[in-house]
Amino acid sequence: MISSKHSTELRRLALSVLQPGFVGTEAPDWVLREIRDGLASVVLFSRNIVSLDQVARLTGQLRAENPELIIAIDEEAGDVTRIESATGSTRPGNLALGTVDDTELTASVAADLGRQLRAVGVSLDYAPSADVNSNPDNPIIGVRSFGADPKVVSRHTAAWIRGLQSGGVAACAKHFPGHGDVAIDSHHGLPVYGADRDEIAAQALPPFRAALDAGVRAVMSGHLLVPAYDADLPATLSPRILDGLLRDELGFDGLIVTDAIEMGAVADQFGIEGATVRAVAAGADAVCVGGENAEESMVGRLAGALVDAVDGGELTRERLEQAAARVREFAAWSAGLAHADSGSTTGGDIGFAAARRAIRLTGAINGALPLSAAPHVVELAPTTNLAIGKETPWGVAVPLSERLPGTTTVRVQRQELRPATLRTCALEPATGRPLVVVVRDVARHTWMADALADLIAARPDAIVVEMGLPGTALSGAVQIFTHGATAASGVAAAEVLTGAR
Repeated sequence: MISSKHSTELRRLALSVLQPGFVGTEAPDWVLREIRDGLASVVLFSRNIVSLDQVARLTGQLRAENPELIIAIDEEAGDVTRIESATGSTRPGNLALGTVDDTELTASVAADLGRQLRAVGVSLDYAPSADVNSNPDNPIIGVRSFGADPKVVSRHTAAWIRGLQSGGVAACAKHFPGHGDVAIDSHHGLPVYGADRDEIAAQALPPFRAALDAGVRAVMSGHLLVPAYDADLPATLSPRILDGLLRDELGFDGLIVTDAIEMGAVADQFGIEGATVRAVAAGADAVCVGGENAEESMVGRLAGALVDAVDGGELTRERLEQAAARVREFAAWSAGLAHADSGSTTGGDIGFAAARRAIRLTGAINGALPLSAAPHVVELAPTTNLAIGKETPWGVAVPLSERLPGTTTVRVQRQELRPATLRTCALEPATGRPLVVVVRDVARHTWMADALADLIAARPDAIVVEMGLPGTALSGAVQIFTHGATAASGVAAAEVLTGAR
């Protein structure tokens, strides 16, 4: 017979390795209760954020139950933003920083973010993406990566980590062992990284080695199959990858946290409870539970699954205790990091300055820029991946209309395209005035490439703004590459179009 004390202690251990999200802009009673019962971490998403003052009040509520509570956020300060999800990020993302290739700038942008997050009570940021985007058709990484060159990604991963942590917030390098060379979004299915071990060592692992050298104390596992190391289990569930590769080979002794455990790549096969148990058994120390499963019943189910796994022999108590100890160690270290004074300040314009430096131009610019009159702006909008908030605004039309009154705009999605759509929505409103066409990852979307080709054929003088991963330059067309779709990148493009820089 299992004693109630045994059960209570086990549940407390189980709670300590979960990192759940929740719904609401105030701390729900169930979250506060679970913190009292042992929950050691929570995760904030855009649904929890209205303003910086409100976030500070929320984190104060949470920390009243545990001063060393780990409060995490998935804030990449690029296209993936939570703290500025309602307005778009005032900082450029990783690809823009990698394009500029100034590590001091990267560190300054990250330090600026760190100070902002620290001020509102965040202690762990699930960033940076240390993935090398070597597959240009990658549906989930793209501009979230510093680039396709492992050396560039390595030096900027290290700079970003040093910068963020100098601002008082712990970084988390993701998505180990590298999510850049896949063709499936792990939110929906299981990606396969088919490289051999030598290729992986040369292509995917250098940024993670650089992250460890830069002092990162948290690494997020990726939900992808890497047959060179484990032909059966995704990295998050694989002892060969988490213990064998990350701990033994790379020498990492910090916190391993999973990507969101409810993602299809792991949950479809094993269920959320099964994936949670397997992840901890494989060597993960903390399990992120975000997404749509931010509710009391899910936390209870996962804690119960871990307790049952120990009682049933699927998970050893020693492994669970080891994971809980790493969580405690990380919590104490990150709390100390937040109290350290970096002694430096950064101007509030650092994000916009960085976005301006990332702009690249091609084509016959002279005579085309700046715009001679208020344009018509056509934004061809793809469906973004689930990492990017649907509510997050992007584009050039809004900042351009603020600078050129009379600017008009239309946004067109794939499902809205009809034979006459481009003529009635794009070409006719642009008669006698400049036409600006905004695209996002055009090389990845055939429908968008075809629509863009039709627009340029009809209006060879159209100016194209690419806010995603740059593809092949269009012959004869003036193009502006922003290397990301953040608010700062949109402003930088609008400034180029109007001659403000």
